[in-house]
Amino acid sequence: MDTTEVILSVLVVVIIIVSLLSNVLVLVCFLYNPEIRKQVPGLFNLNLTFCNLLLTVSNMPLTLVGLVSKTQPGGDGFCQSVGFLETFLSTNSMLSMAALSIDRWIAVVFPLRYHSKMRHKDAAFALGYTWAHSMSFSTVATCLSWVGYHRLYASCTLANPRASSRTQFVIFTVFFHSFTFLLSFIVLCVTYLKVLKVARFHCKRIDVITMQTLVLLVDIHPSVRQRCLEEQRRRRQRATRKISTFIGTFMLCFAPYVITRIVELFPAVPINPHWGIVSKCLAYSKAACDPFVYSLLRHQYRKTCSDIINRLLKRGSLNTSGRGQDNQVNSIPTVE
Repeated sequence: MDTTEVILSVLVVVIIIVSLLSNVLVLVCFLYNPEIRKQVPGLFNLNLTFCNLLLTVSNMPLTLVGLVSKTQPGGDGFCQSVGFLETFLSTNSMLSMAALSIDRWIAVVFPLRYHSKMRHKDAAFALGYTWAHSMSFSTVATCLSWVGYHRLYASCTLANPRASSRTQFVIFTVFFHSFTFLLSFIVLCVTYLKVLKVARFHCKRIDVITMQTLVLLVDIHPSVRQRCLEEQRRRRQRATRKISTFIGTFMLCFAPYVITRIVELFPAVPINPHWGIVSKCLAYSKAACDPFVYSLLRHQYRKTCSDIINRLLKRGSLNTSGRGQDNQVNSIPTVE
């Protein structure tokens, strides 16, 4: 292994560790907090976490094995099963992010009708579509033997070793990425930009009211006025930063891999083998980013994590004090 491959191997290991720990933490928060379970977005987050965890424990380690050994991990049947799972989980993850963006759009644009428009059965219907969509593409690819070990990505994924069905594989690949990555990206952009528009409108109204109040309070201290103006600026930037994070991480992680898969369809265009692994690592890194982007940085999840830690520390301190009292009792001399 050369230096680049060693660095990429270490990168895959880091992604596996971060993805596993963060997604397990999201799952623990979901199971611990009943309020999170009651919320409709919690179902989408649970599905996204489930896909990320399966991808972390099934596909990422095998990619690491393929990168280190430079050979196919397992037999053809095993590799096809793993490739089917990888296609299904990656597609399901993208569509889950699109579903989350639709949920946020309804909550912000139609706040008074949110509970009637987005109920648990509506969320279940949306998740049913994501599963049916993901299952259909992955099943077709597996039945047509378009899933196997791909040396460029050192993983079991979409691959067509036969030249006889190249045209069909090209059409399938274009349709697959158009109805997964491109569709999800369009939904993310449309919904979140509308959310940003509404958020800026509300911020503008709040700013007008704040400025009118500051004008009326002529005796207000300059430092207080300055803090109010800074809070206005931070409020405007906060909405833009959140939307940019949602769309930016999606594009940064998935776009290089999808573009590489499309360019790969043209044999005349050479692709650096190291770049193939890098693009795959970027796609895997989305599983490590999602828990922070969609869950762990939110106040409700942070509070739940804090409650869990405090409960564990309190239980540990009680156990320690209990053992200390037992030791004191045992150390008291007895008269025989």
